[in-house]
Amino acid sequence: MTDFTTDTPMVRSRHVPPKREYYAYFAIIFLATLPLAVLTWGLTAARRMEMPEKGPVSRAWSQARIITPHIFSA
Repeated sequence: MTDFTTDTPMVRSRHVPPKREYYAYFAIIFLATLPLAVLTWGLTAARRMEMPEKGPVSRAWSQARIITPHIFSA
């Protein structure tokens, strides 16, 4: 018979940040970076006289994807 009272096996659980909180921060950061992304996209298009590869929404989305994990890792 096995005695689990003295040497209990350790169950490791992975720490997962709350998804609602992550998405809330992501949405706030995305909305905050969107006006600046539109401005820089427009200035780049005017300076080069051609449309940039990434649109303003794509730029803001990538910035939010970069910034949000930094908040949760701190």
